[in-house]
Amino acid sequence: MTARTEKTRIEIDNEHMDATFLSPKAKVPGVLFVHGWGGSQQRDLIRAKGIAGLGCVCLTFDLRGHAGAEARLGQVSREDNLRDLLAAYDRLLAHPAIDTEAVAVVGTSYGGYLAAILTSLRPVKWLALRVPAIYRDSQWQTPKRELDKADLARYRSRLIPVEDNRALRACAEFRGDVLIVESEHDEHVPHATIMSYRAAFQSTHSLTHRIIDGADHSLSEDVSREAYTTLLVDWVTEMVVGERLSLIQAP
Repeated sequence: MTARTEKTRIEIDNEHMDATFLSPKAKVPGVLFVHGWGGSQQRDLIRAKGIAGLGCVCLTFDLRGHAGAEARLGQVSREDNLRDLLAAYDRLLAHPAIDTEAVAVVGTSYGGYLAAILTSLRPVKWLALRVPAIYRDSQWQTPKRELDKADLARYRSRLIPVEDNRALRACAEFRGDVLIVESEHDEHVPHATIMSYRAAFQSTHSLTHRIIDGADHSLSEDVSREAYTTLLVDWVTEMVVGERLSLIQAP
């Protein structure tokens, strides 16, 4: 992408000098947040406010079956929630201030899994995954709550080949920048799952992997939540500032 240029003249002593204004594109990056299973947009709102302060348009939302709609939680499938995510992405890009070539997606746990798959269906420049969960490709349209938890735990405890999983295949094709955040004492997403994701990202522009010491899956301690917020905001700042510098410096 290039900077916006505007030719002009500077008048001086009855003469003129040719000049050119170079300025960043008027539109700004967009950031889409995807919460985890059983969660809501409430925690994302706190981090979104900080990132919006960088000059980004952020969108948080509640997946169907969540946040006041718990009666449906036992009915929604991964197909349903992926469609929710696609609808939210499309709504974000419809915002008039969005630079459609500068979109970040931030997913947590189940939301991280869906976010990874999203990159194979929509353009994403930056992808942040906190404790991304993973599931077998089978039973895609089965209500998620009905999946076998013991089988899922066994599946997550080993290194999963890229070709065996839809989310990992999407990661293998992703060419943007990636942040993976792991919890040291995660009771739901083991280190092997994180390494499956990390190993899948072979074509990225950059890959950053951080572990929050002492943290559990849900970041139940204030210190863990604050550490993640700092990690995420710092990384998004690096990405956004880098994008703006590239626009200004482009010939």
